Amino acid sequence: MSLATLFEPGPGTAGEQVQAILQAVRRHLAMDVGFVSEFISGRRVFRFTDGRTSSNPITVGGSDPLEKSFCYYVARGMMPELMHDAREDPIAADMPVTHDLPVGAHLSVPLRHLDGTTYGSVCCFSFTPDRSLTNRDLGLLRLCADLVGAILHRDRRAAAERDTRRARVEAVIASKAIEIAYQPIFSLGEGRLKAFEALSRFSAEPRRGPDLWFAEAAEVGLGEELEFLAVERALAGLDTLDPALTVTVNLSPAAIVSPRLPVAFAGVPLERVVVELTEHVGVESYEALRQALAPLRARGLRLAIDDVGAGHATFRHVLDLAPEYIKLDMSLIRGIDRDAARRALAESISTYGRRTGCDVVAEGIETEAEFGALRDIGVTCVQGYLLGRPMSLAEAVRMPLAARFPDAGP
Repeated sequence: MSLATLFEPGPGTAGEQVQAILQAVRRHLAMDVGFVSEFISGRRVFRFTDGRTSSNPITVGGSDPLEKSFCYYVARGMMPELMHDAREDPIAADMPVTHDLPVGAHLSVPLRHLDGTTYGSVCCFSFTPDRSLTNRDLGLLRLCADLVGAILHRDRRAAAERDTRRARVEAVIASKAIEIAYQPIFSLGEGRLKAFEALSRFSAEPRRGPDLWFAEAAEVGLGEELEFLAVERALAGLDTLDPALTVTVNLSPAAIVSPRLPVAFAGVPLERVVVELTEHVGVESYEALRQALAPLRARGLRLAIDDVGAGHATFRHVLDLAPEYIKLDMSLIRGIDRDAARRALAESISTYGRRTGCDVVAEGIETEAEFGALRDIGVTCVQGYLLGRPMSLAEAVRMPLAARFPDAGP
């Protein structure tokens, strides 16, 4: 992997670190020019440079034949790493560059892979000879070369890991390797099955939860592709399910403002679709979200805010986006029958929902006591393992519309 790929500019990047190291050592040695080069296909390519004046003859991205450079002979042990006056070395004295630049004092240390092979160099030189340079100065340049090498090794390893992560996400997308599990959502008031939430399941290695797959896809720049693949797979079940049922799909803010959004829902009966806004990195613009959703909501699409009660951001989503559904986070549901604070918050949200005409969905219900507390609080819809686990499309099709709620006591 090329230094040009690894050392990209930006605060705190490997490139910025290398540039700072090069500048510091050049100034300390009082050299006119310093540079870091990479050896590629018989050429020496300059990746970083630092100079005392604007007359620096080395330009980033420039190159010359490797075997006509000092770096080549230093790496092969045919020229010393430290020269007080390059014209005194028999090989350097015969090289045109020594007189054309000119090169006076010169220090060069090869950059080597862990197996010892050379892939570049760190060099400093002055236009005039310098008899004051010592082995201690050379030692400093070697230390800097070690630091540059360590940064490169770290970033090469990180880049390889990124490539591996991206490749496995690409493989999932290419093979459409997402299975959809449908979890039922019931209307308490109507006493019937109302909808299914479409949940993604991955069988590819490594075996892990969908949140980690989507997070990794976002990290490698494939988040939208994976999200819309999941939507495509989920909506494929609409024609099979009872027409009275809706399907909810999860999308991040980035996916909602993507140009892919209208394409993904083209030709879909949107009156049977609910988009759940999932949010892990924050909303950059509520206006952009509203504009992206407006044409689809005009065609019947409904919006749900997921994980309400898990953090303050979800309340802002509710206020700024006016959803049709508010989904109470399972962290708020857990043990709500025994926790006055959780109950009070859920009651407040349910009251808000009634006043604004917004359905409140309690998800993650696992016990009859939780169900009873939520029924008393006045949530309008319920979801959770107590009522129905995620299931295959074939199982969802066979599920009766009439609900059987647990006897939660008086």
